[in-house]
Amino acid sequence: MSKFPTHCPSCDALMQVTECSCVACTTKVQGQFTLPKLLQLLPEEQDFILQFVLYSGSLKEMAKKMGISYPTVRNRLDDLIHKLNQMT
Repeated sequence: MSKFPTHCPSCDALMQVTECSCVACTTKVQGQFTLPKLLQLLPEEQDFILQFVLYSGSLKEMAKKMGISYPTVRNRLDDLIHKLNQMT
């Protein structure tokens, strides 16, 4: 299965969902739908959040498993928090 495209492969602009369909009954819903905030993040940012949850929010454990310093992990988290707060 392919990964969901969140950014345009041509200009890198954020993609927008315009149609959803049901595989069971073929119902289709059309419109302009904004992607959820987490899907608007880059894949590596999404992975960081997934790791954060899987390590029960332990930045110390994440740093150890990722082989980087605690301040680096803390800075990445702070950057993500700032980015998420800037999204509409």
